Amino acid sequence: MIRIGTAGFSYRDWLGPFYPRGLAQGEWLAYYARQFSTVELNVTFYRLPSTATLAAWIDRTPADFVFAVKAFRGLTHERQATDFASFVAAVKPLAEAGKLACVLAQFPQSFRRTPQNEAYLARLREGLGALPAAVEFRHAEWVSEDVFERLRQLKLGLACVDEPPLRGLMPPVEVATGPVAYVRLHGRNAPQWHQHEEAWQRYDYLYSDEELGEWLTRLRKLEAQAAQTLVYFNNTPRAQAIENARELRAMLSA
Repeated sequence: MIRIGTAGFSYRDWLGPFYPRGLAQGEWLAYYARQFSTVELNVTFYRLPSTATLAAWIDRTPADFVFAVKAFRGLTHERQATDFASFVAAVKPLAEAGKLACVLAQFPQSFRRTPQNEAYLARLREGLGALPAAVEFRHAEWVSEDVFERLRQLKLGLACVDEPPLRGLMPPVEVATGPVAYVRLHGRNAPQWHQHEEAWQRYDYLYSDEELGEWLTRLRKLEAQAAQTLVYFNNTPRAQAIENARELRAMLSA
């Protein structure tokens, strides 16, 4: 199964391009979930959700709708006093409701391939327990069959990415190393990837049909290797992620 969605759903500049103008913010998720079967939650990177928030996410989505949740930044960026137990407990209601598709551990580009960082992957796996998980590397040093095999041993998926072909960044690879195959399409805005005033400008990009077509064979390959394939568009400014998600879904159905 291939599920396609976007990285987040709560953006004010989606009013008009996607959400009907006047639609209350509390209704955004329910509206989104009528058109897509999954979403990647970025809010969990910044703070752990409350029980009430989790209950609302569950109640406002259909039974077959699933969430990917980004691991708290203390577990991926700071990595000092890692409190895995609190994060696992926070997302437990989603898992119990059958709505947790995957935990995404997105590491920064400074997370280079060193023995210490390779060892941390095992610590991450142990800390997350039985939760399905994938890791996103931001540096090309991690592209290695040795790394992929280690991820398979740890049952950690590799987040395959599409981003500008800049030196040091991860290239587009299609490798499923865990039961969940994970894909993130960040856009190819090379001029603003490193130089931007606001973080969102990095992801200001609209994929062409030709660029999306490059992923059709890759996704079919991942689908054959994993029980489930999750695809999220992170080019969220002005609902470009919505447009591209719809286009890719149509291509896969053709």
